[in-house]
Amino acid sequence: MARKEPVTVSDAIGVAERLWPTSGAEEWDAIGLLAGDRNAPVEHIHLAVDAVPETAEEAVELGAQLLLVHHPLLLRGVTSVSEDHFKGAVVSRLIRGGCALYAAHTNADAVDTGTSAVLAARLGLVDAIPFQGAGGVERADSGIGRVGRLATPTTLGALARTLADVLPPTASGIRVSGAFEQTIQTVALCAGAGDNYLDDPAVQAADVYVTSDLRHHPASAFRENAKLRGGPALIDVSHWASEWLWLDTAAAELRGALEGVTVTVSDLRTDPWDFTVVQ
Repeated sequence: MARKEPVTVSDAIGVAERLWPTSGAEEWDAIGLLAGDRNAPVEHIHLAVDAVPETAEEAVELGAQLLLVHHPLLLRGVTSVSEDHFKGAVVSRLIRGGCALYAAHTNADAVDTGTSAVLAARLGLVDAIPFQGAGGVERADSGIGRVGRLATPTTLGALARTLADVLPPTASGIRVSGAFEQTIQTVALCAGAGDNYLDDPAVQAADVYVTSDLRHHPASAFRENAKLRGGPALIDVSHWASEWLWLDTAAAELRGALEGVTVTVSDLRTDPWDFTVVQ
């Protein structure tokens, strides 16, 4: 009987890039293998949204040989990986612990089981499609964002409550712009930072837009135009929380493709805010 070859980092990357094709990544992104030996064996993959010292330590302590994250650690250029900066500390800890680091970012946002698709499914959206597919002649199954409808209309306040129940808790909670009793059926959403899409036709045609990292001026302009023109409400949720939901789906896909490899998901909250003082 032939001896089964061990799964390697390269094998795991091959599976990841079939699940989340690199062609779907934005040009500015820094996806892929960030640290580690492609030929090293892999028996355990650990998933997290962010590569920070705590998730790196967790991966090593669990005995993982690959930490797969959503956010690329080296997205913005660095000139040093010394351990007096957190990025260097993360890379050094992983290398010393024999754990590679890989990132699937905007390529994992775009697929039909990606970050926005998972959030849409958790909210129960029907016929959810990416923004560029909304109103188009052909249905698009992959792309940024999702727009769909609730099977039963609800209120803005009730939808915000549902988001609070679906998402892991964070200090920033759920921030809402609009009337509590406003009727909501068509929902546009973008897991992670989504203020680039505030003017997208799919967003403007919805009853509400759910996203993260909304800055004052874009959010204020969106709110005031909505009041003037009868446009959508706005819900701002934690960036980390909106993408953390995807990890369970990603883990299940990896388990299905990598027989015998243990795949775990980090429960560590890497949202940057620790507490809120209510005024």
